[in-house]
Amino acid sequence: MWKRHRHSECIKEAISRAEKTCIARKCRLTPIRKKVLELIWKSHKPIKAYDLLAQLSSDNFTEKPPTVYRALEFLHENNLIHRIESQNAYIGCNADHDSFDSKFLICDKCNEVEELIEPKVNKALFEISKKQGFTPSLVNVEIHGTCSQCAQR
Repeated sequence: MWKRHRHSECIKEAISRAEKTCIARKCRLTPIRKKVLELIWKSHKPIKAYDLLAQLSSDNFTEKPPTVYRALEFLHENNLIHRIESQNAYIGCNADHDSFDSKFLICDKCNEVEELIEPKVNKALFEISKKQGFTPSLVNVEIHGTCSQCAQR
């Protein structure tokens, strides 16, 4: 991310948030779901399903692609991860929200992604859509550019 932080702490926070979400929703954070979530949070860069599968294999998990896709689907449905559409990849969700609407700042140089939490943007997009007679069911905004760290280099 563009702000310096202790990466091990954000992984712990993500797992803790996932455990609380699963308790509240009466669902299970199975070992494979937890491991997939940990792998996604290893960096703030989008990761593809087959890259997750390769990492799982190297960690002595013998999971097949359908298992990984089911874990990703579960994590996505519970707002624990987001899908970066332009890259067909996944990133951890660092926000406490129950909305599937997402906005991301994606650095084209280092490939790091930051989730943009700004309710005013959602409101503006929905108002503009409504004026056009359109009712959105999902808003996924990906803003590509250069992060401040890469711009300084």
